[in-house]
Amino acid sequence: MTSGERPNILLVMSDQMSAAALPHYGHPLVRAPNLKALADTGIVFENAYCSAPLCVPSRYSMLTGKLPSRIGAYDNGAELASDAPTFVHHLRRAGYRTVLAGKMDFCGADQLHGYEERLNTDLTPADFGWTPDWSRPDRVEPWHHDMTSVAEAGPCRRTLAMDYDEEAAFAAARWIREAARAPDRRPFFMTLSFIHPHDPYLAPKANWDAYDGAAIDMPAVAPIPPEERDPHSRRLYQLYDRGEHRIEAAHVRAARRAYYAMIDYVDGLIGQALGALRETGQFERTAVIATADHGDMLGERGLWYKMTFFERAVRVPLVFTAPGMWAPRRVPDVVSLADLYPTLQAMAGMAPDGEDGTNLLPLIEGRQIPRRDAIFGEYMAEGTTAPIFMIRRGRHKYVAAEGDPPQLFDLDADPCERRNLADDEGHRATARDFAEEVAAKWDGAAIASDVRVSQRRRLLVQRALNVGRNTPWDFEPAYGAAGRYYRNRPEAQDIERRARIKTRGEDL
Repeated sequence: MTSGERPNILLVMSDQMSAAALPHYGHPLVRAPNLKALADTGIVFENAYCSAPLCVPSRYSMLTGKLPSRIGAYDNGAELASDAPTFVHHLRRAGYRTVLAGKMDFCGADQLHGYEERLNTDLTPADFGWTPDWSRPDRVEPWHHDMTSVAEAGPCRRTLAMDYDEEAAFAAARWIREAARAPDRRPFFMTLSFIHPHDPYLAPKANWDAYDGAAIDMPAVAPIPPEERDPHSRRLYQLYDRGEHRIEAAHVRAARRAYYAMIDYVDGLIGQALGALRETGQFERTAVIATADHGDMLGERGLWYKMTFFERAVRVPLVFTAPGMWAPRRVPDVVSLADLYPTLQAMAGMAPDGEDGTNLLPLIEGRQIPRRDAIFGEYMAEGTTAPIFMIRRGRHKYVAAEGDPPQLFDLDADPCERRNLADDEGHRATARDFAEEVAAKWDGAAIASDVRVSQRRRLLVQRALNVGRNTPWDFEPAYGAAGRYYRNRPEAQDIERRARIKTRGEDL
């Protein structure tokens, strides 16, 4: 890439992919060769966190650079306002072609939020049907997680998730090839977002067979009986477990094996997009960012899925790589997915303006800047009836919610978070300082009131729109068949010739 030329940018996202499950974060079994190759040649952020351990709030926070409570991103049924600027809007204003392939969990009528093109529909519903109801905290909704995913984990020939992710990968690779031969020479920004390795824990048989079941590692922290768990973990037990399935060690091992196999599966789909970049000569001028919206507890402490601030659920992979632009390195600084908003602005040559995020480009480029002070997280969805707040600063993590005893962990000394230090004599001053910071940063009562008001509005609208004829908001992709293959129009006669991407001279 020539000096001063702005790179193409490919943002690759996986759903529910924990950093701890990847080879470039130390996992001894998982392969993920494409993601590992990106990490080996790029910048690996060792301590990256999502702003919320749930899909929609995490993605909206990433897109806007703001904490979820500031944009109403309370849960998986929340709408991102059409007037909320995203980094996609900024990149488009800066002259980028912006395109989305795969899931982004947009709720509401706006299914683009700055993307100029969208190649396929979303996997999740665009209505408000997944809105929690804090007025009925004991109600089990049909869309809640349950333990069937663990009880039935194993190999599978075909799933809905496989159909969806393969469609997204194919559409993205085709678009990349078309971009190489298009007259539009703007740089592009593509988001390629997959559902794997999100539960259900069902993996293609070939990927499943690549792992020795006996070698699969078991949780580092054994299941904790429900009555001995912290209050939020007890609520999660009532939310999706309730002892309805007898989960034994074989189920846990199968679920973890399937999860690792699904990581390899989606890694292969990521390789299709990277291959399209290479075969069209665009890889050398494309910056690739690889991340996930949140992690998966995967049986640690007896917990599954996400919805908690334990490390397995909130620590995510974050890798930046671009041939010839940045020297490979590992960055220990604590960072947030909200940092992508100002960072992408800076990469596009714009002045970053993120409110809750910090521009990471100086760290990516190896410049010496002050260490990050802290990052913040929020959870306001199912499994609680009060906002839960997290502060990660230095070696400590602090989690607080009204009515729950606070949690304080020393992640350097206790990476598995076995010991809550909030009432420890030697850490009371630290816990007090964190408690004061939470009280100063968040008005928990006001946020809780806002959440309840939002839930009531959305539930009313959802019920009303389900009466009579329903007009879905789900995105309907335009195929563009008139300009894709042989057609009898004068302007279409050269379609076939323009579609050729010739082999480079050195390959002849």
